[in-house]
Amino acid sequence: MNDDDGLDSPPWRGDADADPFCERPGRRFSVCKQILGGPFRFESTSQALLHLVEVAYGGLPQHHLPLTTPEFRIELRLLPRQASLGGVEPPPVIQQSGAGLLTGVMDASNYAVLAPEQHRALVVASEDMLSRPYHLRYELIEFAVFTLATRGLGLVPLHGACVGRHGRGILLLGASGSGKSTLALHSLLQGLDFLAEDAIFVQPENLLATGVANYLHVQVDALRFIDDDAARQWITQAPVIRRRSGVEKFEADLRQGHGRLAAVPLELAGAVFVSSQPADDPDVLLSPIPRDEIAARLSADQRYAAGQPGWHGFERQLMQLGVHQLRRGRHPRASVDALRQLLD
Repeated sequence: MNDDDGLDSPPWRGDADADPFCERPGRRFSVCKQILGGPFRFESTSQALLHLVEVAYGGLPQHHLPLTTPEFRIELRLLPRQASLGGVEPPPVIQQSGAGLLTGVMDASNYAVLAPEQHRALVVASEDMLSRPYHLRYELIEFAVFTLATRGLGLVPLHGACVGRHGRGILLLGASGSGKSTLALHSLLQGLDFLAEDAIFVQPENLLATGVANYLHVQVDALRFIDDDAARQWITQAPVIRRRSGVEKFEADLRQGHGRLAAVPLELAGAVFVSSQPADDPDVLLSPIPRDEIAARLSADQRYAAGQPGWHGFERQLMQLGVHQLRRGRHPRASVDALRQLLD
């Protein structure tokens, strides 16, 4: 077979023999952001990928943690369009580790490779993923950002939400569908400071919590409790995203001014497990979880975080503060009032 006719090498690769690993990509642009208490530099030859970074992390409060932080560097690389998949959802991300690297792979043209010890990552995406910004942002770019910050800053990564006031915060934990996002939304609308609704990162030595307050994801059935016309319009005019589970939600941009975003990391004052079950007494929504049950409840709810460095110190401090269960009242406003009790 004659390799000189060019038929065996995709034309987009150029001189693949001279640069088989794409180590000389051409002119790069960069964007710097302060995220989760650390500085991140994103570099790419693609303005479209850097625009996604701006969409995800532009206009956020500048959180700083009381420690020396390294600079994290993430290179974003755009590959040509794959064969059209039509309306087919991208493959799920498969995660793997080895040789000091962490990877998250959708397919041969869409993946992330992280070197946590070097505070660096490479995110590769094909052009067709630009039409699927939700998956590209959350499953590749955010995967790189959150993982590097967790490992590089020694943070405990939690699946949950957090709201607060006057510099103090309450962790909202619980299973998917328990109502954490709805409670976080109404906390925002009722004047509490909003930290994040899906992922919280805690410095275990001092229980300072940080997060990314860029979007709030709201299901249609949560709209029935929203009385404010401006807030309802803000949410219903937002794009609709579809989770891997098939659940569809409005993706409302929190940076549009409908409430206060936490300007600094919040010092945790406690945690609540949000329950979808109604309270036996609608005037008593909070009940303390017995101290000897807290560790088991936390570990079962946060299986990934429970295996990370810093977990036991975080767990001990949270047990000292106290953990409650929060059942549903007649209206989410009653649940927000219960959170205020814990913040006073």
